[in-house]
This record gives sequence, C-alpha cells and structure tokens, in this order.
Amino acid sequence: MKVKIHREGTNILIILFLMLAVVNVLAWMFIGLTAIPTIFSAISLIFFLLVLNFFRCPRRHFTGDTRDVVVSSVDGTVVALEETYEPEYLKRRVIQLSVFMTVFNVHANWFPVNGKVISVAHHPGRFMSAYLPKSSTENERSSVLIKAENGQEILVRQVAGAIARRIVTYAEPGEECSIEEHLGFIKFGSRVDIYLPLGTEIFVKIGDKTIGGITEMARLNDRAKFNMQ
Repeated sequence: MKVKIHREGTNILIILFLMLAVVNVLAWMFIGLTAIPTIFSAISLIFFLLVLNFFRCPRRHFTGDTRDVVVSSVDGTVVALEETYEPEYLKRRVIQLSVFMTVFNVHANWFPVNGKVISVAHHPGRFMSAYLPKSSTENERSSVLIKAENGQEILVRQVAGAIARRIVTYAEPGEECSIEEHLGFIKFGSRVDIYLPLGTEIFVKIGDKTIGGITEMARLNDRAKFNMQ
C-alpha cells in the first residue's frame, strides 16, 4: 500500500516548513548554543511530522466483490449504527452508520459505493465535537446523494468537528463515482455518516475500526430495495 501526500496538504506543509525553518534559524542565531534552541528545534520537528502524518494519502485498491458493496468512506471508529429518519434528502427511515476520525487518522474520504452522484450540498453550522450524535444535524456539513448501481439511494454526510474547520467535497452532480475514488477531504478531525436503506446487510458494529476504501461495512440487497418503496 503506497502512501503519498494529499494535495490538500501540499501548500500547508510548504508554508509550515518555511515558517519553522525561519524561526529555528533565528533561534540558533540569537539565543546561541544553549538547550533552548535545541528543544525548540525538536518540538518543531515533531509538530511538522504530526502535520505531515495527517495529510498522508494511501493508495488503496478494493480487492473483493464490488457488486452492491458499501465500503467505509474513512479511517476511524464506528460510533453510530442505528435506525433513524433522514428528513433532508431521503425522507424515510434508514440505517445510519457513522465513523469518527481522530487527528491521527487518514482524512481523505472515499465514495462508499459505485454509482452516480445525484446532488451535493453544503450546510453551515456549529463546530461541536463530531463524536456527539447531534453533530450530524447541527454541525457544518456537506451532503452527497448517490444512486448506487442497483438503483438504491445512499446519502453520505461529511461532518465538521470541534477542530475541523474546512470540509472539501470533490463530488459533482451527474458524475460517475467509484469506491476507489476520493469523495473529499476533511481537515483536522471529524466524522462521516452514511445513510443506507433498511434491510441492508451490515458487517460492522459500534467500536469497530475501519479503513477507508477497504473495509466492507455493508452490502445492499433485494430486501433493502424492497424497503425503498
């Protein structure tokens, strides 16, 4: 599994590197050979490596059967798995499956299903902890409605958190999408909610760890299609 730096982090990393380089050079020039600039340089290096780690972007390939598969959109931990009513787009009872990301997780977002993007919308909101259930409806978020290959509608919601302040969504209405493509990117900790038809076969439980673009979380089936009607 090859890893590269995500394009969302390129400029940030360059600017951060230059800022830290200037500050450290000045520290060594004016403070002299003491423990202070040494400690400062060590802290700067650790901080830069943490930010570098945040923007890593593994190249992943799903090797299983892609028919009706629902893969995790992100790396993280399953924090919600319940039946609920989705009032904005699907307007019916669905299964909500939510994965929470810490600042140490990969923050690239993958499409959870193969299909076609129907609509994309951004919603302004609050920046409370993304771990809280009400963050799905009250926080800053982007919603992507997808029609899967079998005709079922899947809603993906990128939710900002207490630290996350920018949601990037690449999905465009009318485009074909694949589980191996990036849906977007969320900067510095957040969650992604996936809303599935009732009757969908679920393979994960609360507390499970997921890998974006790899972990098979669910599979759409005929029973799920029946529950759409």
